[in-house]
Amino acid sequence: MDKIVIEGGKPLNGSIEISGSKNATLPILAATLMTEDASVIHGVPDLQDVATMIKILRSLGASATFAEGSVHVKPGRHIEAHAPWKLVSTMRASICVLGPLLARLGRADVSMPGGCIIGPRPIDLHLKGLAALNADISIEHGYVKARAKKLRGAEVYLGGAYGSSVLATANVMMAAVLAEGETTIINAACEPEVEDLARFLNAMGASVQGAGTHMIRILGVRKLRGAEHRVISDRIEAGTFMAAAAITGGHLLIKGSDPSHNTALIDKLRQSGVSIATHNGFVDVRGKAVQPVKITTLPYPGFPTDLQAQITALMSVTKGISVVTEKIYPERFIHISELGRMGAQIFLEGGSAIVHGVKKLSGAPVMASDLRASAALVLAGLAAEGRTEVYRVYHLDRGYEKVEKKLEKIGARIWREKA
Repeated sequence: MDKIVIEGGKPLNGSIEISGSKNATLPILAATLMTEDASVIHGVPDLQDVATMIKILRSLGASATFAEGSVHVKPGRHIEAHAPWKLVSTMRASICVLGPLLARLGRADVSMPGGCIIGPRPIDLHLKGLAALNADISIEHGYVKARAKKLRGAEVYLGGAYGSSVLATANVMMAAVLAEGETTIINAACEPEVEDLARFLNAMGASVQGAGTHMIRILGVRKLRGAEHRVISDRIEAGTFMAAAAITGGHLLIKGSDPSHNTALIDKLRQSGVSIATHNGFVDVRGKAVQPVKITTLPYPGFPTDLQAQITALMSVTKGISVVTEKIYPERFIHISELGRMGAQIFLEGGSAIVHGVKKLSGAPVMASDLRASAALVLAGLAAEGRTEVYRVYHLDRGYEKVEKKLEKIGARIWREKA
């Protein structure tokens, strides 16, 4: 098991290229199962979650290879309907094979998903949406069992307790593509990753309209074909590097990123005093946060929950009192105790973190609890005085491609060691 070691206190300067989006790649790879034909997905990041999804595709009988940022998938004529617990339990996004398998085979047995420990994340909206398309759903021995002689289009409402669901929208959208008739998804997630999936499905011969809004209309087709597609850039990685520039008081040119995907973050960073210039395909971030902010995580285009931990780390060294409220996963604050080991003054009140900015953090050994928490601890380590050791970095490897190499290139004193 590895750990990441950081000697902090050095501003980050230079340019950095953003990788392809993990959260777009995973459902798109699942969608390749919906045809016998070969598909090629470009711009795929080299991540543990991607490797897991490729293993799942292979376990289902598909041929899948990854080389130089591209995944070649050929499901062929015969694929399995059983997605095993051993793989699915390690990654929540594995659940997005449920819709494709059900649509193509009329049946699917998919283990209940695992992933980061950030509070309860039920899949009730997935099951509700597929049931609305005429599927019989049951949960037996830890597996979701879905059956449908014929999927039929329907009006599907996907509103949940904490807003819309990206993966539920993806699952229902993929299943509806091969359903008979028209499906309307109301209160659909409108994240860029949903739009990207719709673009891939349409390239396969689907008829999906309205992706990127809260109402998606799908006209079912009889058959899909293979397609070639390049995934969008990773807005969460881009946002993390924006926060890295701000927490170290550096100057970064972030390339290959669509600024419109991070409007909420950019707005809050500007409010905090960070200078940000946006252009087509890159973001120029300069300076340090000097003003506290109030942030509430919301479904897109609101402030993303996947950047909550990183902005909390930034506010921990920003003078004044900031309030960070988590509306998507109210229990997603495990990183606070580890930031406290570094000297941060953060107090929980219900679903909000009250952050009293301190002058400096002190390097310390800390333990990552989930993917985005690990990124927050790395950011804190970059700003801290002295040596920080981040353990359980396998979380980081799930969502950030070669992160220590990218950070080293822009001036960070960071390396990986055996724990």
